[in-house]
Amino acid sequence: MPRRWVVASVVALFVVAATVVAVALAARPNGVDGSPAPIALAGGQAIGPAATTAPPSASPNTAPSASPSPSASPTTTVASPSAKRSAPAAAPGGAPLAGRIAPGVTRSGVATFYDADGGGACGYDPGPDPLTAAMNQTDFEGSRACGAYILVQGANGASVTVRITNLCPAPCRVGQLDLSPAAFDHLGARNLGEIPITWKLANPPLSKRISVRYKTGSSQYWCGIQVIDHRNPVARLEVRAGGGWKQLQRTDYNYFLSENGAGCGGAIAVTDIYGERLVVDPLPVKADVIQLTTRQFAQH
Repeated sequence: MPRRWVVASVVALFVVAATVVAVALAARPNGVDGSPAPIALAGGQAIGPAATTAPPSASPNTAPSASPSPSASPTTTVASPSAKRSAPAAAPGGAPLAGRIAPGVTRSGVATFYDADGGGACGYDPGPDPLTAAMNQTDFEGSRACGAYILVQGANGASVTVRITNLCPAPCRVGQLDLSPAAFDHLGARNLGEIPITWKLANPPLSKRISVRYKTGSSQYWCGIQVIDHRNPVARLEVRAGGGWKQLQRTDYNYFLSENGAGCGGAIAVTDIYGERLVVDPLPVKADVIQLTTRQFAQH
C-alpha cells in the first residue's frame, strides 16, 4: 500500500474518534461525572447531589464583603399617598364613637348582686340611687362604660334600667352584670343568686344636667377632669388650650388627665358616643368639688 494512503487513513480515523468523543461529552448533563444537575430554588438554595468541585477560595488580595447581599430582595408594598383610607364602620344605631356598649346591640349574660352603694371604680360618690350595677371587665372597656344606662331584662320578662358605676372583675364573665340588691329584686328573688339576662344600652329621660369635677390635687399645672350625670356614654373630652382644643387621655378610673396643665380651668368640650359635642364654659379649678353645668346630651 502506498505510504500516503496509510497516512490519510490514520488521519481519517483520528477525526472520526474526536467527533464521537465531542458528541458524547455534549450529551452529558453535568460535566465529566454524569451526575444530574441540581435544581435551583429561590433564595439561592439547591436540591440534588452536592457539587463535586470545591468553591473557589477568596483571593488573598480581595477583602471579604462586609455583609453578604441577600439572594432575593423582599418585596415591600407602600401605599400610594393619594390612596383613600376607608372610614371605620359606624356602630349600630348611628353611634360612631361607641365601643362595646353600642345602641341597638343586645348582649347576653347573667345577673348577680352585691352590696352596692353607687360608688366604685368609676369614681362616683356613693349616692341614693338604688339602681346601679358593676360591669364585667371586657364590657367595662377601661372605664368607657362608666355612667352608661343599661336596660336589663330577665328570662321571665321582667326588666330594670341601671346605671354603671363600678367594675366587676374576674371571676365575672363577659356579659355579666353585678347589680345592686334593689335592681336584682326587679328581676327575681335573691335566693336564686344568679339569673340569665339580656341587656342593651338605654337612653332614659333625665332632669339632671351634666356636672364636672376636678380631681383631688388638681391645679393650673396638673388636673384630672370627670364628667358626671351624662345621659349618654362619654367618648371624648377636650380642653381649650393655646388657641385650640386638646383631647385628653382617659384613665381606667374615669378621669381625663391634663398632666402638663394645658387647659386646666379653661373651657371643656364633652362628646358622647353619638358624636354630640357640648362645650362647657370655663370653670374654676376647685379640687373634688362637683360643679353643675347647664348642658345635657340629647335623648335618642
